Amino acid sequence: MTPEQTVSTEPTPASDHVKIFDTTLRDGEQAPGFSMSTAGKLVMARELARLNVDIIEAGFAAASPGDMAAVKAVAEEIGDGANSPTICSLARLNIRDIDASAEATSPATNRRIHTFIGTSPLHRDAKLKMSKSQILTAITDLVAHARSACDDIEFSPEDAIRTERDYLVEAVQAAIEAGATTINIPDTVGYTTPEEIQNLFAFLTSEVPGAAGVTFSTHCHDDLGLAVANSLAAVRGGARQIECAVNGIGERAGNCSLEEAVMALATRRDHFGLTTQINTPRLYPTSVALTQVTHQPIARNKAIVGKNAFAHEAGIHQHGVLADKRTYEIMDAEAVGMPSNSIVLGKHSGKHALKSRIEAIGLSADKARLDELFVKFKALADTQREVTDNDLVRLVTGSNMPPGRAGPWRLRQVEMEYAIDADHKPNARVVMEHEDGTSKTIIGEGQGPFDAAFHAVCAIADVSGRICTLDIHHVADGADRNVRAESVINIDGAEYEGSIREVDVAYAAVGAFVVAVNAALVAQGREKAA
Repeated sequence: MTPEQTVSTEPTPASDHVKIFDTTLRDGEQAPGFSMSTAGKLVMARELARLNVDIIEAGFAAASPGDMAAVKAVAEEIGDGANSPTICSLARLNIRDIDASAEATSPATNRRIHTFIGTSPLHRDAKLKMSKSQILTAITDLVAHARSACDDIEFSPEDAIRTERDYLVEAVQAAIEAGATTINIPDTVGYTTPEEIQNLFAFLTSEVPGAAGVTFSTHCHDDLGLAVANSLAAVRGGARQIECAVNGIGERAGNCSLEEAVMALATRRDHFGLTTQINTPRLYPTSVALTQVTHQPIARNKAIVGKNAFAHEAGIHQHGVLADKRTYEIMDAEAVGMPSNSIVLGKHSGKHALKSRIEAIGLSADKARLDELFVKFKALADTQREVTDNDLVRLVTGSNMPPGRAGPWRLRQVEMEYAIDADHKPNARVVMEHEDGTSKTIIGEGQGPFDAAFHAVCAIADVSGRICTLDIHHVADGADRNVRAESVINIDGAEYEGSIREVDVAYAAVGAFVVAVNAALVAQGREKAA
C-alpha cells in the first residue's frame, strides 16, 4: 500500500515553503562527542546564518551557565537584524526554564522559545508521574506564560509518536489556545515509519481545532535509519518545518540530516512541490566547519557531503560520468559546494578514466603508450587504495621516484612540542631536504602540534595553505610501516591529497603534508610550463 493510500485526509497548509529549523547547536551538541564551547557555537552559528536557515536552536539556556551564555552570544551576534534567522532556546515546560530562554534570546530581533513536555503513557507514568489532566493544565498555563514573554512560541509534546491520538489532539489544541505558533510533533525515539507519520500529520493538520493558524513541524531521530525519510513523509502530510542538524548529528543515532532533507526537496521538487530558502552551495562548507569544531569526521559514504558522494572508481561508472555526468549523478557537486565530481583512480578503474586523468594533469599518451601504462597502473592499484596524480606523473614520465613521492621536498626530521600552559603555544621543528641537496629547518607554531608542523612545512616550501582533513590509521597487516596518514590540503583554492605509511605517527602525519605540498608544487609547475 502506498503512502497516498494510507492517508484519508489532505494536509491543510497551502504554503510551498518549508522552514528549516536547525538544532545542531542544541540536540546535535548534546550528543556524546559533539559538545561545543561558546566560541565553537558562534563559528557554527555564523555558518548557519550564511546557509540561510530559518531558525537556529542555539541551546538549552537553563541547562548550565555556559549554555545560557552561548545562546545569548548567538542571539547578540547572529540575531541582530530584521533579516537575521530566528534564534531559539529550548525550555522544559516550567517557569524557570521558560524565563531562562526568554532572557537568553532577548538580544535577538527574531526570537523563539521552544517548550516541551512528555505526553506518551511511558513519559507520563515513568518519568513525569503526572496524569493526563495535570499535563493539559501545565500546557495551558505555561505556554501562556511563555507567550507573555515572547511572540513566537513552539510547543512539542515529547514522544508524540507513542502518544494516544485522541490525547495528542487535546495536548496540541491546548497549546494552540494558549498561544503556541508552531506545533512540533517529535519522533523522540526514532520509532515511526514514513507511512505512519505522514498519516499522523495529515490527521492532525485536518482535525485539530486551530491547526490552520499554526505551523506544524517534524523532529525525527535516526534510530532505525529513517529520520530523513520520516521527515519528508511528514512534510507530505502537512508539516511545513523540518527540525534537523548538520551531518545528522544528535542524540543516539542522530537527527534528520539537514543537507539530505534539503537536497531531497530541491532535487525532487517535481515530486514534493516544495522549496526551502537554504543557500545550498554552503552545505558542504557548513558540514566541514562542523567537523573542524567538533573534531568528528564525515563518513566517506555520507550522502550529499561525504568524500565519496560525487566520486567514482568503478570503470563503468567512470566511463559514463566522463561521457555525461548525469548518467550516474542526480545533482551537481557544485550545487552543494563540493568540488566537482572526482574520478578516483583505483583497481576498479578503466582506460577511459586513466586517459582522462593523464590529460587533466597536463600529460599525454597515445594508444600504444596508454595500453602499456594501463598494465602498470593496474599493478600499482592492486598495492594501494588509490593512485594519485603524483603516481601518474611517475608512471608516465618513467621516474624511479617511490610511489607518492614525486616533488622536490623530502621530510627528514620532526620534533613536536605540546602546549604546557596558556603562555606556551604548541610548536613543531621540521627539517626538509630539497632535491638539489640543500636542507631547511623551520619551527612553526599552531593551535596544536600537527597544525604547527603544517605551518612549518608550508614555510619551508614557500606556499600558503590550510589543512582540510588529516586521517591517521593503524594498519595491522604485519608491515614494518604500519601507520598510514592521509591528508587533504588547500593551496590557492585547489585541493591536493597526500598519503604515506611510516613507523611513527608524527612522521606519518607530517609526511602526508609533505606529499600533498609536493603534489601542489608539481601541479603548479606544470601549469607554469603550459
